[in-house]
Amino acid sequence: MPEDQSKMISKVYSIQSLFLLGMFLFIGAGHMQAAEIVAHRGASYEAPENTISSVKLAWEQGTNAVEVDVYLSTDGKIFAIHDHTPKRYGGPDKPVSQMSWAELQKLDVGAWKDEKYRGEKIPLLSELLPLIPPNGRMFIEIKTGPEIIPELKRVLEKANLPCKQTAVICFSDKVIAGIRKELPHLEAYWLSYLKKNQKPGERKAPTVEQIIETAKKLDTTAVDIGGDITESDVKKLSEAGLDCYVWTVNDPQKAHELMKWGVIGITTDKPALMLEKGVGTVRKN
Repeated sequence: MPEDQSKMISKVYSIQSLFLLGMFLFIGAGHMQAAEIVAHRGASYEAPENTISSVKLAWEQGTNAVEVDVYLSTDGKIFAIHDHTPKRYGGPDKPVSQMSWAELQKLDVGAWKDEKYRGEKIPLLSELLPLIPPNGRMFIEIKTGPEIIPELKRVLEKANLPCKQTAVICFSDKVIAGIRKELPHLEAYWLSYLKKNQKPGERKAPTVEQIIETAKKLDTTAVDIGGDITESDVKKLSEAGLDCYVWTVNDPQKAHELMKWGVIGITTDKPALMLEKGVGTVRKN
């Protein structure tokens, strides 16, 4: 065989090899699509949860999204806090939903975490929304009933953000149904959990089939699930046309496993660690 012809054949085989390698990597990447990293109550491992400090830190770390918990005060203000009462943060053992905004403003929700956060106040949702960067979004977890929806609608309309930058999540199917009716342009994901080995007397967790049935009734496109989720569960959700988010995962190895299964979003207290370990990709603005 002439030398020129031999070189040409060798070049063709090299091109074919590179093409096949590229296809292999492309297909493999499809099974390891980077998950959306959702900072749980902000960067809550390092800063006091649900505060301006924790939310700002999460954005600075490059997270894709931030989750905050919200209640409605007695005088109609939507504010961010997780617990039913502020006792864990050094406040009174009184339901936050029975407190006025003036009472809530007196609380220090930073000192319990670290002395450097002493003086940190409970923020209004309207103070957190402007902090969302152009390519970020906020998951708003509603901790009350549907009575919060009219004020939520007003606050979101005043913020005038693109609808893709906010999503509502809630354990209450009534709240999700209300959001779908009153704010149909918003993403609204039903929160639930799975538990495989339940003890006698425990509150019974739904099955994945029941979660799918409820999500379909609510006309939602995704569910946000905690607990004992398996690859089979994710597959069933996908086959039902539902995207799957998972909470709360702080182990990068577990997060990578969830990504392989097809989970598209992972809520974590440690967004910086997840991004460092390649679970997601750093947000670009």
